[in-house]
Amino acid sequence: MRPSTAPSSPVHHADWPQELLPVFERSITTEYASLTRSGAPITWPLTPYYDAGRRTLDVSTGLTYPVKAERARRDPRVSLLFSDPTGSGIPDAPVVLVQGLATVRDADLQANTDLYVRRSLAKFPQVFAKQPWFLLRRQVWYWARIWIEVTPLRMLWWPGGRLDAEPRRWEATAVTAPSSDPAPTGPGHGSWATNPSEWRPHADRAARLGNPVLTTVDTGGWPLPLRCTGVRRVDDGFIVETGPLGAAARGRGCLTFHAHPEVFTNQENVVLVGEATPVAGGVHVRVERALADFSLPSGRLQQMRMMIGSGRALAPRLAGEAARRGQPVPVPRR
Repeated sequence: MRPSTAPSSPVHHADWPQELLPVFERSITTEYASLTRSGAPITWPLTPYYDAGRRTLDVSTGLTYPVKAERARRDPRVSLLFSDPTGSGIPDAPVVLVQGLATVRDADLQANTDLYVRRSLAKFPQVFAKQPWFLLRRQVWYWARIWIEVTPLRMLWWPGGRLDAEPRRWEATAVTAPSSDPAPTGPGHGSWATNPSEWRPHADRAARLGNPVLTTVDTGGWPLPLRCTGVRRVDDGFIVETGPLGAAARGRGCLTFHAHPEVFTNQENVVLVGEATPVAGGVHVRVERALADFSLPSGRLQQMRMMIGSGRALAPRLAGEAARRGQPVPVPRR
């Protein structure tokens, strides 16, 4: 039986471990894990947003590529792993795992877009400082947003990122979260990019991005993303070391490799899915396929080309996705 998502009084942030709040406020990346219709975990690096006084940890996805949100609306059991402190400025940062219930917000697309513009400009001023606003306004396909608000139910954290130690734990006293907005009508557009036909070239590229996050499903049916402490390439995938909590991981698995610089100006990610089996010395992940990625290249010209190409693929979806929600296309506003 899934936890209830009926309207209630969510857990207040004042109940959260205070030592974790700087991680939520200052992290540039969180590994967001949700479940497919078949129950397989998929984990992508996303930007987390936490505002003092709010009772949720928030991530977003584009209106023109809403699959992450639709998975959460269908099954609200999601996880957020804060395992990469790059750019946070937090010395000796803990690794934090949050498992919670997702609430999907897309009933007011204009308000969603306004909020995303405001939060993005505040969190990444260096990314947008040199780009003229008239140019950003043309990228409506990117700025139009769906928000996913996560009400934490439990938190595990490893002080100092020492993953070989027993984590500290926090449990919420309530297990409810607000319901998601009503699902849109009519058929959606599905995935916007084609998955690569061959995963091995992507695995070669992943090897230089450092230790990945391995996500499996725990005994309670929740996605369980864990930062690996070691990784080794084998013919059919990878063998990873996960620490005690993930030593017995088995079943459908997702390997998420990603990296970005201290000052966030670009990012690279590789996501591979397959089957996980515990073996001597770690967990063997037999890779079946790579997922299409949305990496942001480092060069200014390359970034412009990527955004133009993505815009050509995604802009035609705007009106249709807005119409499915009975709303006009939102307008990016400062």
